[in-house]
Amino acid sequence: MRLIIAEDSVLLRAGLERLLVDAGHEIVGSLGTAEELVSLASTVKPDLAIVDVRMPPTFTDEGIRAAVLLRAQHPEVAILVLSQYVEERYASELIATSTKGLGYLLKERVADVEEFLAAVETVASGGTVLDPEVVSQIVVRSRRTDDLDRLTARERDVLELMAQGTSNSAIAKNLFISEGSVEKHVSSIFSKLGLLPAENENRRVMAVLRYLES
Repeated sequence: MRLIIAEDSVLLRAGLERLLVDAGHEIVGSLGTAEELVSLASTVKPDLAIVDVRMPPTFTDEGIRAAVLLRAQHPEVAILVLSQYVEERYASELIATSTKGLGYLLKERVADVEEFLAAVETVASGGTVLDPEVVSQIVVRSRRTDDLDRLTARERDVLELMAQGTSNSAIAKNLFISEGSVEKHVSSIFSKLGLLPAENENRRVMAVLRYLES
């Protein structure tokens, strides 16, 4: 199998190369940044690309953005994403197009050599391998989105203004309703989002976070 590895950690990249070569695979590309991933894939035509999520220069989403672009331009190339942490938003973005030939694993799984090599084979053959932690986070995110879908149009208007840091009185003026009505909408929002009163938790902040995550 012909593989590309895009991983900024020199040690991990070298370890992956040795592991995969020993398993009989061919490394046709090894990158420390994500910017050349798509162009290299166009040249060497790999069967599978192993890509880190966070890569230089900002170490935020360079790798996953390159993976999404690679998947769009070369759908025949299987992709196995490795991440230090669960990045459910990015996983969801990849899965949204197709789960064929796709894997998303936490880097700690590489320590189990047999499991990792099995994942490589599965993804390369068109299968799907998703880390249990990633699946769990995607389910949680989906449930949060479902909660937001329960809000009425007016409640979403109120929540949007809350997200902008607007006070209840200002929301009332903006929407041409009474402040009492705003308070009722806010209370309903808390209820529908499952935000129960708690001493150490600001429900207004939590509601806004749910809105921003959607």
